[in-house]
Amino acid sequence: MAKARVLAEGLYFGEGPRWHDGRLYLSDFYDYAVKRFDLDGNVEVVVEVPTQPSGLGWLPDGRMLIVSMLDRKLLRLEADGTLVQHADLSDIATFHVNDMVVDGKGRAYVGNFGFDLFEFMREHGVEGALGEPGPPRAKLARVDPDGTVSVAADDLKFPNGTVITPDGRTMILAETLRLQLTAFDIDSDGTLHNRRVWADLGARPPDGICLDADGNVWVADPLEPVCFLVAQGGGIVDEVETDQPCFACMLGGPHRRDLFMLTAANSDESVAAASRTGHVLVAEVQTPGAGWP
Repeated sequence: MAKARVLAEGLYFGEGPRWHDGRLYLSDFYDYAVKRFDLDGNVEVVVEVPTQPSGLGWLPDGRMLIVSMLDRKLLRLEADGTLVQHADLSDIATFHVNDMVVDGKGRAYVGNFGFDLFEFMREHGVEGALGEPGPPRAKLARVDPDGTVSVAADDLKFPNGTVITPDGRTMILAETLRLQLTAFDIDSDGTLHNRRVWADLGARPPDGICLDADGNVWVADPLEPVCFLVAQGGGIVDEVETDQPCFACMLGGPHRRDLFMLTAANSDESVAAASRTGHVLVAEVQTPGAGWP
């Protein structure tokens, strides 16, 4: 088992980690900012997003895409530092938009809560959220490079972390409240089909995920202080102990063998926004990252 160390502290709640151009980028929800870190833990604010940033990605020309959670939009950071609207997702997203993967052609796949998660759990408990019929389902949005929005998939139980294999032909998506990783085939035009269970995780809800070169998936566990590696079918290959519940992960570093993990004391906004409990952890693993993001 790899040993994790603290790379950085002082976040409110980090999400959407991405390795890009030699730096780790992430969204700090309640600092309303996209930040980047070097391997010494030095931090720089890239851009402020008052409507709460989440998923991150890049177009082929290098411009950054940023999920804007509260107004259900996808923003684009221009070369001169200005933020502009790339797409409006409000016709598809029925609550906050969240994680995202951007493929090699610049197509963005964006999830959303589908409902007010914390209000629902306060009324029905975690068991009510995980059970059937459970809360309302959500749709996955696809945004083409020109900003055109369409529904990529529906009937999803809290679509969350998402990866695409190196050949661009398979998507693996974390359905947090279905306790599984779900796979789709990707057509050349970006259409998803052949939906199937990629891994049944038992009682473990997946949050953020990342893919390694062996075809296994690292999964952040939002209920336990651990990030675990799962093979297709659900077998656990490896685990890294974290200092707090783990909400997101990303493979990066010079050889893409550094597993970055984002932790916090709690994901409930009333707790997470009140104090800077968020950390960035890092552990060196054997198998490098692959695919997107």
